[in-house]
Amino acid sequence: MTSNRRAATVLVLGLAACAAQAHPGHDPATLQAGLLHPLTGADHVLAMLAVGVWSSAALRGAKVVAGPMAFVAALAAGAGLAFAGVPPGAVEAGVAASVVLLAILLLAGRRVGPATGLAAIAAVGLLHGYAHGAERAAGQSALAWTAGFLLASALLHLAGIGLGRRLRRLSTPAWNALAATLAASGLWMLATRL
Repeated sequence: MTSNRRAATVLVLGLAACAAQAHPGHDPATLQAGLLHPLTGADHVLAMLAVGVWSSAALRGAKVVAGPMAFVAALAAGAGLAFAGVPPGAVEAGVAASVVLLAILLLAGRRVGPATGLAAIAAVGLLHGYAHGAERAAGQSALAWTAGFLLASALLHLAGIGLGRRLRRLSTPAWNALAATLAASGLWMLATRL
């Protein structure tokens, strides 16, 4: 079994187990709640997949994990800011705008230097982390919640890397259409949040 299939299998089995525990009556301070949370918003799912796809397209060899690693580190830092009570600003609009930024990265591909791309990914991760941290229910375990959404995000990144490896074979117009669709989704989400 390839590593992409193993990652997909782990993701599916993990989500199935979480879904079984997602009905009312369970303690919300769980790893499962954190695992499920990122999967309930199109903005986060699209952003996670885009980070993986960009990393697959723009980075080579072992460096392909640098994008997901930068995102997850910033995700944790953003959650820490929310837990510390740092005022939010326009986080929800920023999260939607981040999908557009990631679409631009996909369009640019390897024309954007790795350092610039990774800095953009870290900024996006900080916003998403803050949003997830701020959405933690009162009384919910910060550690379990954070571990859950970090793991779910990392699994979505792996899925994005696998998708990106397959999409690299696309013609330039097909790749641009994919990025344009992602940008349109982000713009639509942004318009609904302003």
